[in-house]
Amino acid sequence: MDAGKPPRVPQSLWSRGAGLAQHLIGDSLLALVARGAIAAIFFLSGRTKVSGFLTIKDGTYALFQEEYRLPLVPPDLAAHLAAYAEHLFPLLLVLGLFTRGAALALLGMTAVIEIFVYPDAWPTHLSWAGLLLLLVARGGGAWSLDRRLGIR
Repeated sequence: MDAGKPPRVPQSLWSRGAGLAQHLIGDSLLALVARGAIAAIFFLSGRTKVSGFLTIKDGTYALFQEEYRLPLVPPDLAAHLAAYAEHLFPLLLVLGLFTRGAALALLGMTAVIEIFVYPDAWPTHLSWAGLLLLLVARGGGAWSLDRRLGIR
């Protein structure tokens, strides 16, 4: 071995290290972007339903009575549930706290919206579902409170 050259690292060790770095950074970055993107969509929708902190707007009640018309759930209750859910679950996603549960709840909301409210908007809902399914399957990633707190 030459004194001036560093020792050669075996290719398999290099490949494993690069693969591990890609796994940790790539998956964590993907989860972080998915969490932020889908959280923004639902949070901004929730903000249109309220004034101030969480006071339901009159227009929100009208929207649930006249346009959304969900079966089995009274419009007033549906308006409250949707507004609160669209604030709580995105917040949990941004924090990466109870990520799988929050993503599953928003996936359920997406299914309700697709089936009962806007069935022709399936391309949009499919893109939401793709992000949410990733989070349900893989969790919040290394950059989440779930990981810090050891929540599975």
